[in-house]
Amino acid sequence: MQKVSVHLSKKVADGYVIPLGPANLVAVITDVGLVGCGAFDVAALDSFSYPAAKVRPAKGPSIVTTDDILTGIIKEVNRGAMSRGITNGMTGKQALELL
Repeated sequence: MQKVSVHLSKKVADGYVIPLGPANLVAVITDVGLVGCGAFDVAALDSFSYPAAKVRPAKGPSIVTTDDILTGIIKEVNRGAMSRGITNGMTGKQALELL
């Protein structure tokens, strides 16, 4: 597992890359919620009142790095994330700035 610091405008988040065979499980987590790759079930996280969104790659076939999370396009948002202003179509970095 790789852990990196992701610098946002008002805080530092933790980025994680976990190799899972042919794919990586990738997320950036703030003190409030997370933006992750397509493997995350953001609806399930909503049942814990945990704001979460997932991204699709802006380029390439899949999310591989935390930079891919930042440049990725939000494709699914749970209620907790929506209440913080996160919407489909924004970048992962824009969403993280709201968490």
